[in-house]
Amino acid sequence: MSSTTNNNEPNKTSGQFHSTKGNVVEMVGNATGWESWQTSGREEHAQGEAEYKAAQVKGYAEGGVDRLGGKKDAVVGAMTGDRQQEAAGNIRHDKGQAQQNINDPTS
Repeated sequence: MSSTTNNNEPNKTSGQFHSTKGNVVEMVGNATGWESWQTSGREEHAQGEAEYKAAQVKGYAEGGVDRLGGKKDAVVGAMTGDRQQEAAGNIRHDKGQAQQNINDPTS
């Protein structure tokens, strides 16, 4: 089982898939008494959860970069009177904030 996408980046969708698949395999193992399926299911579930968390942390960090870069652009735009740069910076900042909210690892 590959726990990441082709580019070796963690992926929330893939992580959820493997977590759920692992639960199903473990349930089949529990119902049949096949210990190898129980173990395999637990391992795949754990790997899926780890991949999901890694993708979440990555998304949160990327959101932080956008927030900071956007704030910088907004401030520079405001100081120089460049309203277009200021607006673009505010949009980037808000996009980063939304990305951090979606990927908040504490929620």
